[in-house]
Amino acid sequence: MKRKKRIINLVLIAGLSWGLIVFAPQPAFAMHIMEGFLPAGWAIFWWVVFLPFFILGLRSITQISQQNPELKVLLALSGAFAFVLSALKIPSVTGSSSHPTGTGLGSVLFGPLTMSVLGSLVLLFQALLLAHGGLTTLGANAFSMAVVGPFIAYSTYRLIMQVSGAQKVAIFIAAALANLMTYVVTSVQLALAFPAATGGIMASFLKFAGIFAVTQIPLAISEGLLTVLVWNWLMSYSREELAVLNLVKGGS
Repeated sequence: MKRKKRIINLVLIAGLSWGLIVFAPQPAFAMHIMEGFLPAGWAIFWWVVFLPFFILGLRSITQISQQNPELKVLLALSGAFAFVLSALKIPSVTGSSSHPTGTGLGSVLFGPLTMSVLGSLVLLFQALLLAHGGLTTLGANAFSMAVVGPFIAYSTYRLIMQVSGAQKVAIFIAAALANLMTYVVTSVQLALAFPAATGGIMASFLKFAGIFAVTQIPLAISEGLLTVLVWNWLMSYSREELAVLNLVKGGS
């Protein structure tokens, strides 16, 4: 039974990878801050802020892999989910684009520190292979999508579970807020680097956030719904792994 579930999981990962190949966009401006766009001082600052989370995330993944080797496939699935979703771009009104982030699922499953590594690897591959973002701006992009988004998702999920115990509602809101907060933080990063001549940082933030909101709010809702669908799939085929993570009461 376990072998069958692992095979099904591997098939899903393969399917997600195929979706990336089929639907991956051509190189263009993306939500990720592009290479060379941030002033050097800000680019270095965000790298310094991001790296401690990445180091702690490596420790978290090592512990998970050593203590529960059967969860490695689920780890890979979480990374693949974020990889595919964040590669699907929808044109925004600026000539740039918006997209899902896919970090909510892994954050609920393994916690935010694990997603700091998986999310940053996703961003690295996208910068190298798809021209999404860049290497100098990787620290800034990873902080928004792989640190803040996952921490928001994890905290939201835990809070709703403590208050109401409505798991699917918690997963939906966690995934949607992780998406939205990624864009909020990106708007803050851009506003700090490029304050408006009139109104300063706040005016610049409102401009960037308002532009992103046009496409990102419906995308966040869609991502929340998709994450719930994937969760239902995991409940059917990976219930034992979810039980190991204390996310369900028992395996099947």
